[in-house]
Amino acid sequence: MSKTYNSLYIFGIMLVATIGGLLFGYDTAVISGAEKSIQAFLINPLGLGSFAHGVTVSSALIGCIIGGAISGFLSSNLGRKRSLLLAAVLFFVSALGSGYPEFLFFPKNEPSMGLLIMFNFYRIIGGVGVGLASAVVPMYIGEIAPAAIRGRLVSFNQFAIIFGMLVVYFVNWGIAKGQTIEWINSIGWRYMFASEAIPAFLFGFFLLFVPETPRYLAMTDQDQKALAVLDKINGKSTGAAILEEIKASVKKSVKAKLFTYGKKVIIIGVLLSVFQQFVGINVALYYAPRIFESMGAAKDASMLQTIVMGLVNVIFTVLAILTVDKWGRKPLLITGSIGMAIGMFAIALLSYFNVIGIGTLVFIIIYTASFMMSWGPICWVLIAEIFPNKIRGQAVAIAVAAQWTANFLISATYPSMMEISGAFTYGFYGVMAVLSALFVWKMVPETKGLTLEQMDTLFTKNK
Repeated sequence: MSKTYNSLYIFGIMLVATIGGLLFGYDTAVISGAEKSIQAFLINPLGLGSFAHGVTVSSALIGCIIGGAISGFLSSNLGRKRSLLLAAVLFFVSALGSGYPEFLFFPKNEPSMGLLIMFNFYRIIGGVGVGLASAVVPMYIGEIAPAAIRGRLVSFNQFAIIFGMLVVYFVNWGIAKGQTIEWINSIGWRYMFASEAIPAFLFGFFLLFVPETPRYLAMTDQDQKALAVLDKINGKSTGAAILEEIKASVKKSVKAKLFTYGKKVIIIGVLLSVFQQFVGINVALYYAPRIFESMGAAKDASMLQTIVMGLVNVIFTVLAILTVDKWGRKPLLITGSIGMAIGMFAIALLSYFNVIGIGTLVFIIIYTASFMMSWGPICWVLIAEIFPNKIRGQAVAIAVAAQWTANFLISATYPSMMEISGAFTYGFYGVMAVLSALFVWKMVPETKGLTLEQMDTLFTKNK
């Protein structure tokens, strides 16, 4: 296939869009450095236990479920671009509100149930932004990108998510370094949350300069605008032909019923989302410093080990970006599932025999590296591309809402599960990794190299 696309223009659009991915990672991982301070500042003084702590750490996920669920309605009615602008505003408000939840209503540094609720409210607002961005950013990139490089470009969103996590690990470490626990518990955690306002502002600003996706423009009868974007992306020689293909795929019914292409494609999308979370990845990301401290690391050392884990995540996400359009989606997913199962079963055994040390760190890295070169980026690639044009908005919304619901269930139950048994907890995630491999092998089709319009045919055949 000859290269006919404008690489520089596409790359610029992708960089702006993936700031949304960076904020996704930043917002979900900022809690890793602040969760113990929130426990000391709000949970313990109110006499609340591990369940309240788990729910507070995971409260943003409630917003993520809401954001994911409404993403289809917003992306179909506001458009992909304006939905992302709304997400940027939500990120900004959440960053400042989470850093100073007392604003207007409560005296500073006086813990109360009302203040805990307000903190969670601001975290939920940020979660709505994350839920929106998690659905719309891959959709936006997928609808902009040429088929030959779509997997690579959508995978860059996962790179941005992981890079956002790595950035916030450095920010949290920099804020905490050399400070007393008392200072971190009263002031430092505020800086951690408020720091997100900077990338949120930049996201909203740069979005003003990127186009709406040609597929959304075509579906809303803005053909001339769609053609202008396609010409700029693909060149004038092919833009018109691509527009005709897009129009042919949506002309029968822009608002198709969800099961127009059968139930299988919806089930595949939902199960991809659920397995991506049930393997336990966000437990490792949200509670990373606490896990390393439980292994015997000091406070500063635990955050440094978290940074090491973040660097490994970036390296293996880059591996996925380089291979997804060459090796295909299925081989990477199955390989990653096997690696995650090995890592989690090993950690479960070490936990059962109460063995802590470098071995645990090694297997955590094996586990996270396996996830980052497979399920991390590839799940988002498939969710962005697998649904036919006519149902993409509503189907992506269902898949993403399912993902965040699964994320919330896993993250909120982790502290309580660990009180029962660490070996059982990590063993459960290992079993989920095995089941995810079987699911991909049996049910998920290979979509490498197919255009978004060809998904219609793929699932018409497999109804």
